[in-house]
Amino acid sequence: MTDFLYDYQRAAIRQMHNGCILCGGVGSGKSRTSLSYFFMLNHGFIGDSGIEKSMEQPVDLYIITTARKRDTLEWEKELAIFSMSIHDDLNLYKNKCVVDSWNNLHKYVDTVGAFFIFDEQRVVGKGQWVKSFLKIAKCNQWILLSATPGDTWVDYIPVFIANGFYRNRSEFVYMHVEYSRFAKYPKVEKYHNTGLLVKYRNQILVNMDFKRETVNHTRRVICDYDHEAYKNALRTRWNPFKNAPMKNAGELCYVLRKIVNTASQRLSETCQIVALKKKVIIFYNFDYELEMLRDCEYPVGTAIAEWNGHRHDPLPDGDLWVYLVQYTAGAEGWNCTTTDTIIFYSQNYSYKIMKQSAGRIDRLNTPFKELYYYHLESMSGIDLAIKKALKEKRTFNERSFVAR
Repeated sequence: MTDFLYDYQRAAIRQMHNGCILCGGVGSGKSRTSLSYFFMLNHGFIGDSGIEKSMEQPVDLYIITTARKRDTLEWEKELAIFSMSIHDDLNLYKNKCVVDSWNNLHKYVDTVGAFFIFDEQRVVGKGQWVKSFLKIAKCNQWILLSATPGDTWVDYIPVFIANGFYRNRSEFVYMHVEYSRFAKYPKVEKYHNTGLLVKYRNQILVNMDFKRETVNHTRRVICDYDHEAYKNALRTRWNPFKNAPMKNAGELCYVLRKIVNTASQRLSETCQIVALKKKVIIFYNFDYELEMLRDCEYPVGTAIAEWNGHRHDPLPDGDLWVYLVQYTAGAEGWNCTTTDTIIFYSQNYSYKIMKQSAGRIDRLNTPFKELYYYHLESMSGIDLAIKKALKEKRTFNERSFVAR
């Protein structure tokens, strides 16, 4: 290990190439590694103690990341280490440096001859981001950064196309995908020629051999709930919160989760954990959970801050605080080294989101050796089904749950 780059980061840089996916766990230092690769690609040299030789006429650099990472200037701090900046007067070199969010990816489809770093990769499916990504990949050098690169082969289609393995999505589907004939929606029955897919994946994946020094402790806290209300909602398909019939599977799952998540024991367990641990990040899903967590009887003097679609508070200071974070808004793009505890007030449907959320405190520079994750759960059918899906590293499917 060195002061500037860890040995596993140097090993990854030696394997990296245009069109690769740098795969490292949350908090493994993918940002520093990707910029070091760009630096060396442009004839800079990084020794054991840091930068020893500057770059020679580097190309323009575009970093596409999450809106939060852009707004919190996380990438700008990393760029400064390499004497680069998005501000021309602060940039040692004559190249352009741009940090922007995925929402603005379409602005750069006409860029030619630059280098792109796609952070927290979003190139799955076949939407506008994928179309813009494929246009950019044709005329520029690029790499992807991801902690969870793909759960299924379909997730790799855009990257495979960008690397020239397939002409388009249709060719991939023709060669490898067999859809179910009986499903009401496109459902993959099985994949063919998977040996070729494994070969292509191995060509583009660069894994960071990251050995964490932290020890993670998972605490599962079982909370009771209103069994009668749960059974009635499941049997009658009547929404007690709207006093109206439920329209679909999504509404049924929402009602069942609300019955479970609003149980008083879940809130009291949260208060006890906060009293014990003092500084706590709490992840939640729904606005009604936020209202409950705001009104929770925390220890006197507890500072409360939020990150969600309504408020963007910074992390609290002091010796007693709670940071309420909505999964979708705050699962990635920030880190915290001032606490060792996260409470998952309710589980998110996505394994990727849960993994990213847990990584907010598991960072290379955390001073804590022991990290604590409290999962508040019940023995209800919906909670058990979500837990099973997450354990199998897949996303919970509401329609499949209701159809059981």
